[in-house]
Amino acid sequence: MSEFSTAAPYRVRQAPARAHYDHETAHAILDEGLVAHIAFVTETGPVAIPMFYVRDGQRVLIHASRKSRLMRSLIEGAPLCLTVTLVDGLVMARSAFHHSMNFRSVTVHGSATPLAGEEKVAALALFVERVQAGRSADVRAANAQELKATEVLAIPLVDVAAKVRSGGPLDDEEDLSLAVWAGVVPITSVYGTPIDA
Repeated sequence: MSEFSTAAPYRVRQAPARAHYDHETAHAILDEGLVAHIAFVTETGPVAIPMFYVRDGQRVLIHASRKSRLMRSLIEGAPLCLTVTLVDGLVMARSAFHHSMNFRSVTVHGSATPLAGEEKVAALALFVERVQAGRSADVRAANAQELKATEVLAIPLVDVAAKVRSGGPLDDEEDLSLAVWAGVVPITSVYGTPIDA
């Protein structure tokens, strides 16, 4: 199983037993998620922006208006932190302290590189394919004006850490006899019935 060469400053410190650095775990989380939060620092302070993304092999692709603060900052080389979190359940314990959530998350530190030409065109098709496989062949591709207005950035998967919490509550032994329900309330996401435009 291949592992990321995650540098020490980016490895999990809190609850390190829940950390995963293998490609399989991180890729699975990235492939299931739909929204990544991109955090970076501007001249006025830190910013975090939720964005649709797609994983392309060993990199994550994002796109936005080339005039956006995010794109301008990242193209200039600003370091970034990308996070994706999937919440799988509410963990209900017998004590307030031991309530938790079951989750799977990925954190990526690094910087972004702009894509151009045919690589950019292919990347934009991947975003459409991420929405629905085969759809990029059915819709009109981006025209020259749209391509000019859109920036596509690639973030390499190098300093990557996944973290997973699963299972039931970790109640203290003396609390097990309390007359309080404990367990896990699963959380799932499902697609609804499509609505015609």
